[in-house]
Amino acid sequence: HAMPTTLVLFDFDGTLTRRDSLLDFLKFAVGRYDFYKGLVRMSPVLAAYALRIISNSAAKERLIAHFFAGWDTARFEAVADDYSMRCIDNILRPEAFSTLQKHLASGHRVAVVSASMEDWLQSWCRTHRVELIATRLERDGARLTGRFATKNCHGPEKVARVRVHFDLETFDEIYAYGDSSGDREMLALATRPFYRRFS
Repeated sequence: HAMPTTLVLFDFDGTLTRRDSLLDFLKFAVGRYDFYKGLVRMSPVLAAYALRIISNSAAKERLIAHFFAGWDTARFEAVADDYSMRCIDNILRPEAFSTLQKHLASGHRVAVVSASMEDWLQSWCRTHRVELIATRLERDGARLTGRFATKNCHGPEKVARVRVHFDLETFDEIYAYGDSSGDREMLALATRPFYRRFS
């Protein structure tokens, strides 16, 4: 059985999906009331990010910490799995998902490379036989610290993580699909880059 010689890398939020899974997951996990209350409380951080005073990674880590620091990990993982299996299909872009399925049907090796947390993407990825490279949350025993255990998987970090996960020399072709500046480096890595399009 020959190894696949084509690698396919998909950004997740905004590329495979119509909207950001982070906000969608937050609302699902804590409920609408606490979600909006939390956003109001975090508005100085979100404003600082919008004005580019703090980085995407710093803003996201503060947001995650606000909502989830101290959560029991088993409870968090159960909620994340529930979201993954019940909600992700509802926010997919049909054209993007059908492109992903065509790659799988062609025997290509397909991976989601995302700045979102692996917790709420992994069940969906496993179901669709897609590999996952994403940001990982730090655990302290049975609790979430609210910090990241890895760098935020965004921008140059996407390429760094892809290089650790795959031996790129073994692939004849590399497709990459992305929709934002955070995907620029990953798109530059590809022999077939697709920016905000699927064909």
